[in-house]
Amino acid sequence: MQVPQTSPTGQTPRVPARQFAIDAARMLADTRCHNIAVLDVSGLSPVTDFMVIATGTSPRQMRTACDDTEELGEPMGHRALARSEDSTGSWILIDFVDVVIHVFNQESRLFYDLDGLWGDAPRMTWEREERGPARETAQ
Repeated sequence: MQVPQTSPTGQTPRVPARQFAIDAARMLADTRCHNIAVLDVSGLSPVTDFMVIATGTSPRQMRTACDDTEELGEPMGHRALARSEDSTGSWILIDFVDVVIHVFNQESRLFYDLDGLWGDAPRMTWEREERGPARETAQ
């Protein structure tokens, strides 16, 4: 995760939206969301450049994951413009303008099928490379 340094004017430079979307996906994974997709919709959507779609495990976990993602965005220069959720806790949306985060429960994720709706959008790699133990090669 890249956290920008404060400039001499006291303003925090903005991390590019692509990097924020990747860091947000990692944050969601760290807070127990699963089936996370980062879509580059910059050539397809007139509204945003990146969508992060995740599945949560419970309404409480989903709210916590979204709270953590909003806190992540602040120092990176990405402040949430709006946050919406339904009364049953089945979905939460956070609009960071250039990046929109969608966190669903399993049933709502299947019902809204944003993955299918935005199926033409390129999926971005966001997971860190796993570094396993050093392997010895037989000679």
